[in-house]
Amino acid sequence: METVSLHHLHVFAGVAAAGGVRRSSETLHRASSAIARSVGALEQTLGVALFERKGRGMLLTRAGEIVLERARHIEAALREVRDEAVRLRTRPGVTVASLEALHNERRLEVAVMLAEVHHMPSVAASVGVSQSAVSQAIARLEDALGQPVFTRTARGMVPTDAGSRWVVRFERALAELRHIRADIAALQGVLEGAVTIGALPLGRTLLLPMAIADVHHRHPRLRFRSLESPYEELTGGLLSGRIDFILGALRPHPSQGLATEILFDDRIALIVRASHPLARRKQVTLADLEPYPWVLSRAASPSRQALDGVFRSRGLALPQPLVETGDLALVRGLLLQGDLVTALSAHQLHHEIEAGWLVELDLPLSDTARSIGITTRAGARLSPGADALIAALRQASQSMETRVR
Repeated sequence: METVSLHHLHVFAGVAAAGGVRRSSETLHRASSAIARSVGALEQTLGVALFERKGRGMLLTRAGEIVLERARHIEAALREVRDEAVRLRTRPGVTVASLEALHNERRLEVAVMLAEVHHMPSVAASVGVSQSAVSQAIARLEDALGQPVFTRTARGMVPTDAGSRWVVRFERALAELRHIRADIAALQGVLEGAVTIGALPLGRTLLLPMAIADVHHRHPRLRFRSLESPYEELTGGLLSGRIDFILGALRPHPSQGLATEILFDDRIALIVRASHPLARRKQVTLADLEPYPWVLSRAASPSRQALDGVFRSRGLALPQPLVETGDLALVRGLLLQGDLVTALSAHQLHHEIEAGWLVELDLPLSDTARSIGITTRAGARLSPGADALIAALRQASQSMETRVR
């Protein structure tokens, strides 16, 4: 499938702003014939008309309006890069190129890949070009910005401080570019493309599978990717556009640039195997847990911090885990093999509890309530597929709450 050209997209946005090819010729510094060819090439690539050609000018179609919104998001990301390059310019005689010079998807892709792997031959092999072509793309990008984007180190080609910030915006621009085809397909009633979810532990067991199954039933051409990494890594992917949204426990104070939506409130449960000595006891106390070993999530995780808070508020020594892990499969296996205790949301072990293998102890921890929901980049326009999955997650969370009540 032919890649959507950032150059053609830039020209299209200029025509839309001016209201016609001839009117845009002065601002784009191009002949009308060249502008018309760029717009025509973009329409051919996308398979839709972006303008209605009328005597009084060129009016955007619905498809054109949607593409223009993506083009504006791309331009905003690249303008931030150029504006910072202008501010950082220190050497006399060094110039920063126009914004148009950054509208080159191959150069942005190469920069993003090089920032990840630090190795030009690997980038060249992945893109399918020579190493000299990769080197030339980086050189032209650096010339356009008037300063280095990468520096050579013992670890390979590493972004400069400014380059690290710019690569995030390059990724964001490329993500917007990828969404354009999905936007056009959605206009025709078809959801396609891929949705990438940053899945924190609580959402993986029940909520996300329910939502994906629902969306796949209605939109079989849509594909899904789930990334299971620490929250800090996922937020980096979210801000760059590699991840559409994060699902899981919300942080009390999200980082700047992030927006959150609560789906439901949850609390931690104390869970053991069905044959555990405490399993059938009524009114279990925290003191009753003392003889039994713990398997707990890592110290920095929200569930662990909440559990520690319970013990701390009651003046008790904090639980010391025999096993500390974020692997739910390992937690499950350990619980079923012996008299260990864990502290997790019951949703995370829903299937084992439903099957009767594990049980929740009769010791409610009401002061461990936390909000479960969706984290997105503030101001981001998600793909139609991501919007559909979020709608399904809202519906699934309502179903879960009804089941709990």
